[in-house]
Amino acid sequence: MSNQIPFHETLALTLCGSMGRVHRLCREVVTIAVEPLGLTQSRWVALVHINMLNEGVTQQALAHSLGIEMPSLTRTLKQLEALMLITRQVDIHDKRSKKIYFTAQGRHILNDVNTLITDIKNQLYAGLNDEQLDVMAHGLVKMEANAKQYIEKQHTNKANNDT
Repeated sequence: MSNQIPFHETLALTLCGSMGRVHRLCREVVTIAVEPLGLTQSRWVALVHINMLNEGVTQQALAHSLGIEMPSLTRTLKQLEALMLITRQVDIHDKRSKKIYFTAQGRHILNDVNTLITDIKNQLYAGLNDEQLDVMAHGLVKMEANAKQYIEKQHTNKANNDT
């Protein structure tokens, strides 16, 4: 029987801590790459999320996806509007809600951002084969599901205790 400690337990930070650090570094790399396009981290991240969620996404859904509060998102969206990269339109079905759409210029910039991100991913994935990347991806998906399940369970327990 081997008493060897699994590699993930030998990391200076926990596995989750290491993932957080790598995530911050990856965002910083993209931010540096898109800076010549006039985009800050909050701006390019918002553009990527709008694209991921599809045009016509509500501000509320975008804020939820980004994990930020509405005032922070509103400031970023106003900046993107000033740069003429997006437009916000009142939802015809819910006048309290605004939907977000790309302008032609916004689509062009998003294409440039996606090209840069593809180049960066290729650099960051250097030395890793598809099997290794797939194992990491499956692990991350499972960890995300476990985290969501834990959060939901805690919310359910709190709601049951409050009644």
